[in-house]
Amino acid sequence: MPSFDVVSEVNLHEVTNAIDQANREVTTRFDFKGTGSQYEHTESEITLHAQEEYQLKQMIEILRLKLSQRKVDIKCLKLEKPELALKKARQKIVVQQGIDKEMAKKIVKMVKDAKLKVQASVQGEQVRVTGKKRDDLQQVIALLRDAKLDLPLQYVNFRD
Repeated sequence: MPSFDVVSEVNLHEVTNAIDQANREVTTRFDFKGTGSQYEHTESEITLHAQEEYQLKQMIEILRLKLSQRKVDIKCLKLEKPELALKKARQKIVVQQGIDKEMAKKIVKMVKDAKLKVQASVQGEQVRVTGKKRDDLQQVIALLRDAKLDLPLQYVNFRD
């Protein structure tokens, strides 16, 4: 029985490379000279440090540009509210990995509402779709691509 998995994964190595490039650009740009602006990166979190909020906005745009150049979907970024204090501004950005339970349930409901001859089930942080025909599975992929979900989806593990 043909099947495939719907996942949401981000290449963290490419994210690290994009952050390194963005840090280099911030240190060489004239409008950031002497401000101490920088990006910090942990497992799945990016922290932006600057002096003012408008600098944070510019840094976010630089980061988005560098990520898109490295073919990382920027829909995986979840921006938190900036923290402002005197001459320091800080903002955290969470890099979302995997499909959370609510989004997985929404995907399963979308597939079931489409009345296709497939079954969708949640398996951890992914959704497995199985069906009798390959064409039905391709219709599910087309349905999910057309849906405006705020999460980048990949379709992996296709088995015939």
